[in-house]
Amino acid sequence: MLRICLFPGTFDPVTLGHVDIIDRALPLFDKIIVGIGLNAAKEPMFSAEQRKEWISEIYKDKPEVEGAIYEGLTIDFCKKINARFILRGIRYVSDFEYEKTIADANRTMDRSIETIFLTGEPKYTSVASTIVRDIIRNGGDASPFLPEAVFKTLKK
Repeated sequence: MLRICLFPGTFDPVTLGHVDIIDRALPLFDKIIVGIGLNAAKEPMFSAEQRKEWISEIYKDKPEVEGAIYEGLTIDFCKKINARFILRGIRYVSDFEYEKTIADANRTMDRSIETIFLTGEPKYTSVASTIVRDIIRNGGDASPFLPEAVFKTLKK
């Protein structure tokens, strides 16, 4: 049985922090699906299709990583794609407290799906999509926080 993992998030935009978590998770799973969740409560800066395109470009040489767009409960999407694992990146203790609450709810809904936490590299702890969007919105240089594929798109 393949070890399929869902890495859910908004990825608005994809940052070096996201790439760090995906890259370090690669040896743990046979397939990682980067799930771009559509959240009615959030107004994204970039389209879901653009975010999925970035994942495809960044991982064009890694067929074990693919992007997908989904709506609804993450646990339901896991079932749809046969993922038995959910991957979450942790930067700070506060991230863990929030993510553990979600992991506990998911485990209550389906005990066969396990949440795996990876801590981010210290150099990426300040890299948050919210901050990066603010830098972009205000004409700043976001390149230190972004993969080349994302930065190239923004330069256009």
